[in-house]
Amino acid sequence: MNPDEIVREFCAAWGRADLDHIMNAFSENAVYHNIPMAPCEGKAAIKGFIESFLGSNPDGIDFVIKHQISKGNLVFNERVDTLTVADKRVSLPVCGVFEIDDEGKVSAWRDYFDMAAFTGS
Repeated sequence: MNPDEIVREFCAAWGRADLDHIMNAFSENAVYHNIPMAPCEGKAAIKGFIESFLGSNPDGIDFVIKHQISKGNLVFNERVDTLTVADKRVSLPVCGVFEIDDEGKVSAWRDYFDMAAFTGS
């Protein structure tokens, strides 16, 4: 698969709450950074964060990609993530940036979003 396809499959796995697929997409030393928060560095830290996120969303989190573009191993997408936060469904506009390594793994993932929209404040 090319980087564009890898990211599309990765985003689809969130809607299935497929933790194994999500985690298999990352390289061992990957960095996942929700820009308003501290980054998660390494697969173990990333898994802990994602498990807690999916724990609040056992039916998955819908990632609806509005636009996606890739150049080389860099993929940008504009999407709307729909998830449960404090027992409320929230649709969150997100811009995601993914770096795919030579083995086809996500080595870096940065999501940019408005924290106030996430928390409902």
